[in-house]
Amino acid sequence: MRAAFFGTPAEAVPSLEALLEMAEVVLVTTRPDKPRGRSGRPQPPPVKQAALERGLPVSQPTRAIEDLELLRGLKPEVAVVVAYGQILPPELLAVPRHGFVNVHFSLLPRWRGASPVVRAILAGDEVTGVTLMQVDAGLDTGPALRMMPVGIGPEESAGELSARLAMLGAGMLAEFLPAYLDGSLIPRAQPEGGATAAARVRVEEAFVDPLRHRRAAVLRAVRAFDPRPGAWTEMDGRRLKLWRARGEEGPGPEPGVAVPQGGRVVLGTADGAVELLEVQPAGGRRLAAAEWMRGRQGRPARFTPPAG
Repeated sequence: MRAAFFGTPAEAVPSLEALLEMAEVVLVTTRPDKPRGRSGRPQPPPVKQAALERGLPVSQPTRAIEDLELLRGLKPEVAVVVAYGQILPPELLAVPRHGFVNVHFSLLPRWRGASPVVRAILAGDEVTGVTLMQVDAGLDTGPALRMMPVGIGPEESAGELSARLAMLGAGMLAEFLPAYLDGSLIPRAQPEGGATAAARVRVEEAFVDPLRHRRAAVLRAVRAFDPRPGAWTEMDGRRLKLWRARGEEGPGPEPGVAVPQGGRVVLGTADGAVELLEVQPAGGRRLAAAEWMRGRQGRPARFTPPAG
């Protein structure tokens, strides 16, 4: 079987590996290299790295439609897409005889869009999952082939949950794609109700305001925006990323103030307190919150709203 693969982040790599066990992958399409880190040098996306390591042909168009003639010439029977990062146009979807199959990290129709894992954690969902589905011209609106629910751990970050869902999705692809291709697995329309949108995450959304945000919302933000872009706030006029935190029982400092407390660091929020476990000052490295506080000689830190 000849197949094409469309994907970009690390979460897509397990599905690429699963597809390689079943098919000849004639093309891997991924997003262009992007500048990353302090150097600003372009870095390849994880799917490109994985494909090149396996000797697979790689294309990185600015827009997916640019691969139309290339894909037509390769004549894949099916294409698999996992977190590619663009809506695929109908002309492209029509090329493979069996169309495109998507591994989507939510239980559709809940959380259609680019950031389903982040949105599920922010919303306080206790259950999510993976949907294996046919791709149509809409945004994650195609018929479902299979759904697998999983619970969300109470302290699980988006990165940790995404890694679990990536492995589950790869397993589902290996188990159910053959049945779809031979016609024994029948696609079914998604439920009509319950659709929600999982818009792409913006850095501004990851801002934590401990004067207004309640304890539960702060804790969800810390988990949801790890690893990208990182929940952040401003203390004493400097940006501080919040990488790990947990709920604090009992009375805490006033909202917006972080204080040392018995070897720990406690931040007051609108309705309680959270213990900061790991932070990252602007221009610095990730470190234990207690180490950050020691660097301040134990002086309390106070929230300062960003300018503008």
